[in-house]
Amino acid sequence: MTTRTGRPGAASFALAAILVITAAWWTLALWPAGVATPDWVLRTQDACFGSARTGRPDAGGWILLVGEPLGMIGTLYAIAGSSLRRELGGLFGRLGGTPSGQRAVLATGGLVLLGLAPAIVARATAAPVAGGAGRAPTEVQRPAPSTRLVDQYGNAVSLRILYRPAILTVAFAHCETVCPTIVREVQRARERAGRTTMPLFIVTVDPWRDTAERLPTIAREWQLGPDDHVLTGDVGAVERTLDALAVGRARDPDTGNVAHATVVMLLDGHGRITSRFDGDLGQLATRLATTR
Repeated sequence: MTTRTGRPGAASFALAAILVITAAWWTLALWPAGVATPDWVLRTQDACFGSARTGRPDAGGWILLVGEPLGMIGTLYAIAGSSLRRELGGLFGRLGGTPSGQRAVLATGGLVLLGLAPAIVARATAAPVAGGAGRAPTEVQRPAPSTRLVDQYGNAVSLRILYRPAILTVAFAHCETVCPTIVREVQRARERAGRTTMPLFIVTVDPWRDTAERLPTIAREWQLGPDDHVLTGDVGAVERTLDALAVGRARDPDTGNVAHATVVMLLDGHGRITSRFDGDLGQLATRLATTR
């Protein structure tokens, strides 16, 4: 039986499915990573597109995003090329009227745009780390904790006796999604503010596993600069430091992972904490640019 020209068939529906799936992939891959991004999104982006380090797909990720759809379309064309040409010819040939062919083409295009729109809008409207968008930090004047911890160079460090303005945050190495994102956003804010030499201090919330011996590896994985420091110590010392910083946290005894608050603080170089960002880092770069 001859297929009626202009009616979408299996080949056209298969092409539409490929386009919709492609739109979903691109949405997931391009969704902007931020401190509020769900953990499952960050994990999926990293597993599928290699996005953990830069927040963008790596070379393999781009091959998947571009090459896989082209490969599926090529396979479809090889299997049902004549049917696809006939069906698409009929569909596009009837664009001047209002039959099912026109509706199918418009519906497919609409689904693709609908799939891509969230990622495009989110990328375009996401508050830049350097901009003034976002909640203002809490202004505080409190002494930094005096506990002595150790950094990746084996040096004893007390946040109370730092002699230059610095940035302080918390993270842990076994976190492969949110923590690297926090570190990366702080680094970007520092770059955009023109404060690349302002030191960053990161206190681990997982002293059980982030031992002094592992700190050099952690510093390399987070791409810390020579003036940046990741700090650990015995469990009691780290816990007292985090308590003094009022960092909420909860450790899962089964996995060892630590759920913790997203906190960034600014130190004035005279042993005091002056500003605190809780979750929203939108104004971090602006504040860094005016901190001397």
